[in-house]
Amino acid sequence: MKYRIIGSTMPAVEILFDTPGEGIYTQSGGMTWMSDGISMNTNTRGGLMKGLGRMFAGESLFMVTYKAQRPGATIAFASTAAGQIYTLDVGSTGGMICQKGAFLCAQESVDLSITFSKKFSAGLFGGEGFILQDIHGSGLAFLEVDGDLVERTLAPGEVLKVDTGNVVAFDRTVNYEIETVKGLGNIFFGGEGLFLTRLTGPGRVILQTQNLAEFAGRIAQFMPIKSGN
Repeated sequence: MKYRIIGSTMPAVEILFDTPGEGIYTQSGGMTWMSDGISMNTNTRGGLMKGLGRMFAGESLFMVTYKAQRPGATIAFASTAAGQIYTLDVGSTGGMICQKGAFLCAQESVDLSITFSKKFSAGLFGGEGFILQDIHGSGLAFLEVDGDLVERTLAPGEVLKVDTGNVVAFDRTVNYEIETVKGLGNIFFGGEGLFLTRLTGPGRVILQTQNLAEFAGRIAQFMPIKSGN
């Protein structure tokens, strides 16, 4: 299997299958275009409970697997927002933990499951980052990055605090915690929300400069509100 990243503002990853039987999967509705010679199979990939878990992590209940029926068949998956596509070699890196909604597509040998932040109170109060995606196995996976990509390598014990919406993924060696912003004034007037993500090294951290949820909230302020009849 070969691939190339197309475009810069709203990029897509285009897959070229070398041999029949090669496959790649994505969430329902994730495919952008494909050639002839590719079959499509929709299922919960791992059972109903695993599918429900993905729903909590921001993905769809059903996943779609596309398989090549002949060599030279192509298929593409595009990002849903302006930004970049990050290529993750899962086998060589040992996999990564990523934020919900970051997964775009992956080879069939890559497994996607959910994991949770240790701080359960973050989930009770709706904190972003409580539910995460665990990408492991072997093969290639592709992640969506909103805005520009920033990669940091944390030294052992080094701490990085990030707005939860700006975290894309991090190595398994990185300790991940959701902490509450201290001080009522900071919570209500600081504009950063109730929670921050605390990442402690060692390991790689992938960040994004665009917080899509925050951006959507700002756009919503300018939307007209219809009055009831």
